Amino acid sequence: MATEIERKFLIAGEGWRQDVERSIRIVQGWLGGDACSVRVRLSDGAGSLNIKSRSLGPLRSEFEYPVPAADAGELLALCAGPLLAKTRHIVPVAGHRFEVDEFEGDNAGLIVAELELARVDAGFPRPPWLGREVTDDPRYYNVNLVREPYSRWSNRTC
Repeated sequence: MATEIERKFLIAGEGWRQDVERSIRIVQGWLGGDACSVRVRLSDGAGSLNIKSRSLGPLRSEFEYPVPAADAGELLALCAGPLLAKTRHIVPVAGHRFEVDEFEGDNAGLIVAELELARVDAGFPRPPWLGREVTDDPRYYNVNLVREPYSRWSNRTC
């Protein structure tokens, strides 16, 4: 079984911007289902289909497959609900690769850092701009940001 071990954090300050290696604009949407998240993504002219279990925490089942960009565009048109747009900034820190997602539209103002790890208990650097961990808070999952965008939160914590 394919698994993903991912930790998610809020951002505390702008210090990460000086170390951005590259940035990628991403548009994604979700196809039906309650047992798992089925996401189609179009990024840098490439399409992908991603299936991820809906469990909370850092360890989840995940399967990702490339699809032609034209197919991804057609699948995005089939997605129920709004699409999610963000710019992903790749920020290397001490041999690790943080993905800092800066959201657009109804989620503008929200910036989170994600870090994939090889083990649940793996150590990792904590740069000064890395804020509070939100791995176990489902509000910050992309699939939930489409349903309840950041702009509608009454208790924003960024």
